[in-house]
Amino acid sequence: MPTPSLASLPIRRLTLRDLTACADLSEDREWPREEHKWGLLLTAGKGYGIDDPDGGLVAACVVTEYGPREQPALAAVGMVLVAERHARQGVGRRLMRHIVSARGTTPLTLHATPFGRPLYEELGFKVTGRAEMLRGHFVPTGDRVEVATRAATAEDLPSVVRLDEEVFGTDRTHIVTRLPAFADQLRVAEEGGRIIGYAAAWPNMDTHVVGPLIARDTATAEALLASLAARTDRPLRTDIDVRHEELLNWVKAHGLASVASNAVMTYGITELPGDWSRRFAPVTVAAA
Repeated sequence: MPTPSLASLPIRRLTLRDLTACADLSEDREWPREEHKWGLLLTAGKGYGIDDPDGGLVAACVVTEYGPREQPALAAVGMVLVAERHARQGVGRRLMRHIVSARGTTPLTLHATPFGRPLYEELGFKVTGRAEMLRGHFVPTGDRVEVATRAATAEDLPSVVRLDEEVFGTDRTHIVTRLPAFADQLRVAEEGGRIIGYAAAWPNMDTHVVGPLIARDTATAEALLASLAARTDRPLRTDIDVRHEELLNWVKAHGLASVASNAVMTYGITELPGDWSRRFAPVTVAAA
C-alpha cells in the first residue's frame, strides 16, 4: 500500500495513553522526555496529535484552557513538536491552524522559541512580552527573610485558588488543585493570617521547576523561592517575566544563570489578563 501523505493524516485528540509517544517525540527533537510534565498537560489540558503510519507520532501539541468550560477566557498552547523526519514539511503549520480554528473566539497565548516565532507570527500571533529561563543551584546568602512562608495545607487551597484567579485574571482551579499531587513542594506566604503569595516546586528530570510563583511583591516572591530552594538539593529552573527585573537580578545573585529567552505571544488579545505585577513565573511555559 502507498504511504499516506502527511497532509491526509488526521489530527486526533491525545490522551494519557499517549504519554510515552509524546515523551518519545520530545526525545526525537533532543528535548528532555519530561514525562511528569506531559502527564499534567494531557490530563489538565487537551492534547492534539498526528499518528505516524510507521509508529509513534508525527506531531503533537497541548492546549490548556482557562475560565468557563463552555466559553474559555484564555487558552495556552504548548509542547508544539514535529518529529525530525517530518520537519519543514508544513506539519507544524497545519497543526497550529487546526488549534487556532478549533478555539474560535477564545484568545490564545504561547511562549515561542526563536525557532518557532516566525511560524506563530505568520499565523497572526503578536509578541506581547518576554520570559527569561534560569537554571542553577540556589546559593543562600544568610539574608534575613522578611516574609513568613510555610507549607500549604488542604485548608489553604480555596484561598490559593481565589488569589490565583485574581492575579491570573481567570479561573485556573483545574491546575491549582492538581499542584499538591503534582509538585514536591507547595508553599504559601502569609501576613496577618492572609495568604499573599504561593509557589510550587515540581520535579522535571534532574531539576525542580519553580512555578507557579504568585506573590504580592518582589520580597514575597524572593521569600517563597528561597524557602523552596532550602528544601531541595536539585538545581532549580524557572521562567521569570523580564519586567520583574529586581527578582531576576536577585535570582542571578543567588546562583541561577540565564539559559534561554522566549517571546510571550498572544492571539486575539493585546495583553494577557490579570495582574502581571504579582505574576512572576508560570507553572510551565507550556501552560502559560
